[in-house]
Amino acid sequence: MTYRMFVPPSLVILLGANVAVHSAEADTLKPAAIQTDDVPPIPAAFAARLAQYQNTRSASFAGWSPDGKGILIRTRFANALQLHRVYEPGARREQVTFFDEPVDGHFIPKAGDGAIVFAMSQGGSENDQLYLLDRAKFTTTLLTDGRSKHSLEVMRDDGHLMIVGSNQRNGRDTDLFVADPRKPGFQRTILEVKDEHWIVTDWSKDRQSLLLNRYVSINECYPAVMDFETGKRRDLALPGNEKAAVGALQFSPEGKTAYIGCDAENEFRRLARLDLASGKYEWLTSDIPWDVSGLKVHHDTGKVAFTVNADGATQLYLLEPLPGTAQKRRELPLPTGIVSSIEFSPDGRRLGFTLARPDAPADAYSMDLATGNLTRWTYSEVGGLNPASFISANRIRFPSFDAREIPGWYFRPPVASPTRKAPVLINIHGGPESQAQPIFSGTTQFYLNEMGIAVILPNVRGSAGYGKTYLKLDNAEKREDSVKDIGALLDWIARQPELDASRVAVTGGSYGGFMVLSTLTHFGNRIRAGIDVVGICNFNTFLANTSPYRVDLRRAEYGDERDEKMKAVFERISPSNHADKIVSALLVAHGRNDPRVPFSEAEQIAGKVRAQGRTVWTVYADNEGHGFAKKDNGDYLRAVEAYFLKKSLGIE
Repeated sequence: MTYRMFVPPSLVILLGANVAVHSAEADTLKPAAIQTDDVPPIPAAFAARLAQYQNTRSASFAGWSPDGKGILIRTRFANALQLHRVYEPGARREQVTFFDEPVDGHFIPKAGDGAIVFAMSQGGSENDQLYLLDRAKFTTTLLTDGRSKHSLEVMRDDGHLMIVGSNQRNGRDTDLFVADPRKPGFQRTILEVKDEHWIVTDWSKDRQSLLLNRYVSINECYPAVMDFETGKRRDLALPGNEKAAVGALQFSPEGKTAYIGCDAENEFRRLARLDLASGKYEWLTSDIPWDVSGLKVHHDTGKVAFTVNADGATQLYLLEPLPGTAQKRRELPLPTGIVSSIEFSPDGRRLGFTLARPDAPADAYSMDLATGNLTRWTYSEVGGLNPASFISANRIRFPSFDAREIPGWYFRPPVASPTRKAPVLINIHGGPESQAQPIFSGTTQFYLNEMGIAVILPNVRGSAGYGKTYLKLDNAEKREDSVKDIGALLDWIARQPELDASRVAVTGGSYGGFMVLSTLTHFGNRIRAGIDVVGICNFNTFLANTSPYRVDLRRAEYGDERDEKMKAVFERISPSNHADKIVSALLVAHGRNDPRVPFSEAEQIAGKVRAQGRTVWTVYADNEGHGFAKKDNGDYLRAVEAYFLKKSLGIE
């Protein structure tokens, strides 16, 4: 059983304008932890209408209860995501954690008392601590040191031991430790690392072995198997002579083979059954031309569930054992959407997961594997809005400078027509090795239905999900080729009779923030406004100041600034060195505790653009990190963004 702690996204989009006023009205809406400059008061009626869309709620599946009769979910009723227990489909959500910070966690396997191990950090620092929630004793116990960064890697199927990653030794390297989920501290170290990043993906049914994956970049991984008692590690060879990516990695029930998803000798991550002794690969999904994105093996029944990212939507499959070593594969029916966090029920008869759809909030579901019947466990509220008004997205593709087709998603507002052309918001994902998928957003629905703004989510070159060649097209000195894709999207917008190419804004977070700023330096005369949320403005200063445990991971993707040639490339392409070219209205938002993209990146770009006499709105949060995870902060930022768009795009 593998746990990957969720970092809540900042569900933000953008705005732009030239107003500089403060008032009691603005202070009433603004949370105490937020500081702003040049942000005008948000009209009360405008904020009130947006509030309905901000009060949509979602729920994500966080695992089965040990008895298989209920589930754990993450949802928000107050200011931050908390854990709730649901005892049967459609029943009330019983809140079990009550903190001011977002929480993620899981039941301890076979725990009759319903004990939970959960992770939480403070103020967006991402220095996650692990806690034991003992629901029988009504106590919460800190299990880790209270200061370093920790991750719950895997928990043994009897619930007595877990593997924890921690950088407590030097703040940089994440070592692996054995711990008791009911006692503070670590029992022993099983792997001490230097300048490497290892992830534990599974624990064998006989409890003797661990599967690990050394992550270098999204294009390069190295799987291994480890003896739990001795710590002896044996690398698992990948087919072919080129570097390959490894995603899914799980033991089969007998522990002599493993299921592995990798892109060795292929464009996509195929699923294979790997004989751990001989190293032989048996490919199971060569007929599916998409990435295997998720995997779960039920160690008692031998059933294997896996998901495929098919052009941004999820396909779900089940492998069932037949006599001998044969397996039967069948696709399980799903509505169009994105499935995540798949997990077998303890008896192996059902599969639980989160289902996110373009036109409805994410909710927790399960599927009966014998019948394929889908059961909805949670019914998230939509702020009193009419669900029939929610708009789904259409797939688009547009040619770029080199004739390559760039995929994306297009949300078209209902009022858009050749006689009433709609303004456009381009929302660029981060990573860059991420993928824009059409997941429901209340803010997007507000733009579509209330402001008449079209929203486009491009997957520029370098995005995941379209093969490893496409993934590598923006690496190192080719970084700005992805910015050229936005120029091609502007050309595509100009060809659409229902879109207004003279009223375009662009938004993005993290690496998407870099894309926003770079777009403004290249195509400023075609962009009215840009929103940079926790974005990078200078790769050299970013790499110099990001958290030590992240720097090598980012060098593997962006390039190594210690190489003088790469450093020169960074100087040439960094938006902070071209701030004089930014003529569009700019909104910059950032959390002061951001461990990924340092807050100094926001200060740097805002200061340089202001020095050119341009108007810059800034929204900074004292209690946030890489994104605005708290509802009051996020609601205020989205209100500022929406008003910024209204002013900058000339929306009445």
